[in-house]
Amino acid sequence: MIHTTAIVDPGARLAEDVEVGPFSVIGPDVEIGPGSRIGPHVVIKGPTVLGARTRIFQFASVGEDCQDKKYAGEPTRLVMGDDNIIREGATLHRGTSQDRGETTIGSRNLFMAYVHVGHDCIIGSDCVLANQVTLAGHVTLGDFAILGGLSAIHQFCHFGAYAMAGGGSIITKDTPSYVMINGNPAKIHGLNLVGLKRRGFSQEAIRALTDSYKLVYRQGLTVEQALAEIRSRHQLPETDAFVASIEVSKRGIIR
Repeated sequence: MIHTTAIVDPGARLAEDVEVGPFSVIGPDVEIGPGSRIGPHVVIKGPTVLGARTRIFQFASVGEDCQDKKYAGEPTRLVMGDDNIIREGATLHRGTSQDRGETTIGSRNLFMAYVHVGHDCIIGSDCVLANQVTLAGHVTLGDFAILGGLSAIHQFCHFGAYAMAGGGSIITKDTPSYVMINGNPAKIHGLNLVGLKRRGFSQEAIRALTDSYKLVYRQGLTVEQALAEIRSRHQLPETDAFVASIEVSKRGIIR
């Protein structure tokens, strides 16, 4: 299961059925769950934990030291859930002591070719990051987020659950849940209605989110006024999540 040309440190902990391809290097303090397949020419550095059925393609670098100039070699981690796919040339860095000390990634995410995930990012589950998406340090992505190819997110930004960014978007502010954005700089383009329908959101929830979106973006209200009106009109988990994704913003939301 481990190719004769691969180098696996004795301090690494691999499940019995993990496959490791030619010329890959796995360092100490790396844990890889069952059913995982590591392709050729992959480098994994610890401390890193990869869940079950992780699939990593050639030339990816996972768990490397971050590019923050303040980082001085402190022990930090990268932790991933199950069923993640990391395509060719992707780079996923560990955390820093200036933040949580950990880059945290959920399950069932797809990182396409040459994606970069910076230090201390928090990524939910079921996200899709298309080719050459770049996340600076300290970025947070909600569940089911979709980022089009060549998109880039500024450090400390939040990108909400079920939100979608078109290809080439330059994102320097926070993105509320459930919306679509595009452009350089990125601007709002409506609710992600197609995505909501595909994910089985009820008609009631979609109507409430549509009304909530209009209150924030179409009625000329301040953000505080819009959120207060949403709370008075709707008491659904989906609208609560929409409001929460705006309230968490420290950089201001994309308009």
